[in-house]
Amino acid sequence: MHPQPCLETLCVRHRQLQNLSAHNDRLNRTRHALWHRADALRLDEVVRLPDWLRPEQVYKCRVTYGPDVQLVEFEEYHVRRVQSLKLLAADGLDYTYKYADRRALNALFAQRGPADDVLLVRDGLLTDTSYANVALYDGSRWHTPARPLLAGTMRARLLTEEILHPTDIRPDDLPNYKGLKLLNAMLDWGQTPMLDIGQILSTGH
Repeated sequence: MHPQPCLETLCVRHRQLQNLSAHNDRLNRTRHALWHRADALRLDEVVRLPDWLRPEQVYKCRVTYGPDVQLVEFEEYHVRRVQSLKLLAADGLDYTYKYADRRALNALFAQRGPADDVLLVRDGLLTDTSYANVALYDGSRWHTPARPLLAGTMRARLLTEEILHPTDIRPDDLPNYKGLKLLNAMLDWGQTPMLDIGQILSTGH
């Protein structure tokens, strides 16, 4: 059986593709692992920005690929407001690669109840929300779950810059932290608001 298609979701800001190195690395690691392709693709050579993209608007560039790029799509991006998270078990979920098929994640998201999103727990450890990695602040340093569902490109960049520190974090550890940030390719780390830890505990039990 052939592996299902995967995605890269890139941020286009000021008509520039952002964080290209991390996206290229993940795309080519995935192509090698799933399709045994040794050649390297460069997204800046594959993706052509259409003329209608406005410099003042942020866009999401969605690249669907298998052994080769299959489809490139663009849409305007607007930040989704998240003010509360529900802790939810996701044991057995495998999202090592960024598959185009998100049905398992969408089914978990549908269980969020009154919360804005879910914070998934696998094998007793915090992982990700339905669409973002997370970082937790202890008052001096930012920590990110050491074993996320998906190793995101923004997470990779912030780890390289030593802004984030990989840590095994259990739900019972949450009171040791002051706040949480969401991070993915589309969210500007410097502009992303910090969520109060109480907004996780109050909706997570």
